[in-house]
Amino acid sequence: MRTSTIAVYCAIDSLISLSGKALTGFPEFLEGLSEASIPCVWVTSRNRMYLDATLRKFGHGAPFIGESGSGVYMPEDYFHLRPAKTTRLGRFTCIPVAALQPAAREALDVLAEETGVEVVPLRSLSPRELSQNVGLPQRDAELLRQRDFDEVFFFAGATEDIEKFRTEAVKRNLSLHAQGLLWALACGANLATCVRDLSKLYDRAVRGHAFTIAIGTAEDAIELFATCDRGILLTNRKDGDETDSDEQPEVAAKGPAPKRLPLFSPDTWESVLEAVQTKLHA
Repeated sequence: MRTSTIAVYCAIDSLISLSGKALTGFPEFLEGLSEASIPCVWVTSRNRMYLDATLRKFGHGAPFIGESGSGVYMPEDYFHLRPAKTTRLGRFTCIPVAALQPAAREALDVLAEETGVEVVPLRSLSPRELSQNVGLPQRDAELLRQRDFDEVFFFAGATEDIEKFRTEAVKRNLSLHAQGLLWALACGANLATCVRDLSKLYDRAVRGHAFTIAIGTAEDAIELFATCDRGILLTNRKDGDETDSDEQPEVAAKGPAPKRLPLFSPDTWESVLEAVQTKLHA
């Protein structure tokens, strides 16, 4: 690992499609970070097996946080010193934060039965049904449901059942995240813990404090902004417009309010890279 006094945490789900296609300028941004030896930690709801092809496509060699804060995945020997609690998952060394499967699978079954809310786990679908429901080819859809920590499902009942289910999940300390029409339940997922544990490793690598910068849309990165020293919020506002063209939820930040940049401006990623590098040389 090349050391840097900055670590970027980037929520990628709105930036890279499930098919692996990135927004214009984002690959060049990643290359710019790499040339500056600034690690970029991907933060995603996606799982290790599904994400693997995208990681290879972009040559991404830094850690990533997967399954909505369920665990930190690190390439083998990325850090010279390892944390005490790790497990091997595929080609990655993982810091588990949530409980490994089948904990979430069993918790979903119990919660659905005791609340009377009908859910359909992806694991219960045939390959054809799975492909139709998630809108992906069968091979990709199969990878999508091979989870290390969380259990992905959809609700089959009325919308009022969702709030009932969510309320009961909170009471049981279960993590519940919406992923479009799908939902994911995990036992103990916590993005703040993932960022904290990984940031400690970066701090130890630089023998000081590695300044953390969060990047993402409000849709994907609300939790992330509260965990990092600074934030760059990618908004839907038009060029030259000081207000967002779509309503954006309030974003809680650990430090000063996040810097806001338009997501679809032609020079957005150049501006993001400049903002990161300015901090590096400040």
